[in-house]
Amino acid sequence: MPRNSHRSQRISPAARITAAIIEKLEEGTKPWVQPWRGLPVSRPLRHCGTPYRGMNTFWLWMVAEAGGFQSPYWMTYRQCAALGGQVRKGEKSTIAIFYKSYTKEIEANSADDPESETHRVLKSYAIFNADQCDNLPDRYHPKLEVQEIEPEGREAALDSLFESVGANIRESGSAAYYEPVIDRITMPPAHLFNGYDHYYATLAHECSHWTGHKSRLNRNLKNRFRSAAYAAEELVAELSSAILGAELGLPVSHLDNHASYIASWLKLLKNDDRAMLTAAARAEEAASLLLKLGGHAAAIAEESDNDLSEAA
Repeated sequence: MPRNSHRSQRISPAARITAAIIEKLEEGTKPWVQPWRGLPVSRPLRHCGTPYRGMNTFWLWMVAEAGGFQSPYWMTYRQCAALGGQVRKGEKSTIAIFYKSYTKEIEANSADDPESETHRVLKSYAIFNADQCDNLPDRYHPKLEVQEIEPEGREAALDSLFESVGANIRESGSAAYYEPVIDRITMPPAHLFNGYDHYYATLAHECSHWTGHKSRLNRNLKNRFRSAAYAAEELVAELSSAILGAELGLPVSHLDNHASYIASWLKLLKNDDRAMLTAAARAEEAASLLLKLGGHAAAIAEESDNDLSEAA
């Protein structure tokens, strides 16, 4: 379990998670990239099977890796009990986060006519992995079968998905990049990759940048190399690629491994507790848009992070 994951609740959820991620980055590990070990990858799932989204995805992947958990399912103590299970004695919980909205009255310009404003506050609740529980139904411990990754691996379904996204993609040279001014992705020819899985994963990364164009999700793409905005956008594309990799069965461990990215992300996260939360949310938007445009059959449904019944 990450060293900072059970500190006093006086530390905000954002600070608590960010501190654990910084610790991993300082060790030279990108915590959102799991050593998949050739096994099928799943988004972390609620007890009802709904995928977690945003920061919860990367945080629970990290906690699962640290704890050696194989099950993708997470639940509260009450939810475990309602399923006929029991959290084992001595097991420690982790947190899932959600936003709680509340309305506050404020003074208006005109007398006798108060106005109100809505605030969102980041909250957390305690959950356990299914591997920390006994007597749960078998579906909470799915059998994992090793999948061998073929060196070739071209798939008509993935070709169709990326074609349906509608990005302007050309194959040229030996570098992959996105040009926001002309709204174009450049990819090396597929034969320069070790396999089509790496080709698709790299394309997913560049398509994630493509979603930030002003005509789509309108992120800040007018940034200079080594700037904070540049680091933030690369982090968004990195996290979006991890989500797409989990959804489409693509590897992501070969992307952006060099030290300059790690250093820029560390600086970004140390300067802003919420930078990772923001990047994860934008990555979720980017991945969801690409899956929707690509007609992915398992496109992620909207999550009710504000539904307090999940924390009950």
